[in-house]
Amino acid sequence: MKVKQKINTALGRTTGFELVRVRGPRRRRPVIRGERLLKQPVFLLSSVRSGSTLLRVILDSHSQLYAPHELHLGDVEAKAKGWFAEHAMSDLGFDDNELTALLWDRLLDEALRRSGKKILVEKTPNQVFRTKRLLDIWPDARFVFLLRHPASILASWREARPQLSREEGIADILRYLTSLQEAREQLTGVDVRYEDLTERPADETRRLCEFIGVEWEASMLEYGDNGHTSFRRGLGDWSEKINSGRLQPPRPVPDDVPDEFGPFCAAWGYTASA
Repeated sequence: MKVKQKINTALGRTTGFELVRVRGPRRRRPVIRGERLLKQPVFLLSSVRSGSTLLRVILDSHSQLYAPHELHLGDVEAKAKGWFAEHAMSDLGFDDNELTALLWDRLLDEALRRSGKKILVEKTPNQVFRTKRLLDIWPDARFVFLLRHPASILASWREARPQLSREEGIADILRYLTSLQEAREQLTGVDVRYEDLTERPADETRRLCEFIGVEWEASMLEYGDNGHTSFRRGLGDWSEKINSGRLQPPRPVPDDVPDEFGPFCAAWGYTASA
């Protein structure tokens, strides 16, 4: 049985070999691919609780890479208010979707300019649900797929949100896993496993630097020495572990792996228990 079919079976769907999003963005008119200010941005795609904040601060510790906290661009929109403005913009060929695309491009380009660095890396986990839109806006975008054992993701998610039942946590994580696997199958990019990053950080960051096109810098691994020792809830991980300022080994993978996660473990090179 192919990976896609296995994943659909895990989700209780009968759609043949088509991978179905559990939840996707609203339908919008495709963005007109115009000239953009921001060139070759890097988007870090992952589930929540996969170590994206750790990878972000490591990359931001590079002299040429600007990796800010989660930007939540999906909640930043430009709108024409009222009939007159809507028709005025329409006659120019712009709808709210294109206006928002222009806003995002200008915003990220200005943030990069202020940083004094050359390449922007964006890591908001919810971006995994809008990869088509990102490519519509930046056809030259590059993608890093951050993977972690799904059972460890679930354990970390429930630890951060203790009010969630096990079933609710599984449903939350399945949304991310499904969209991330879909992105891996449809987009060109590079995989990074959280476990490899924490156990062999020099090797993994060298691979990433080569993919992005910058020279590796050993100082990247000492993110706490580069000002990354204060984190806020809502803008990424805020746990004691990330606040330590030092890379730490991953926790053991939980023994109880939900059956729904099996196809993703197989697709990402994990066994059902490690």
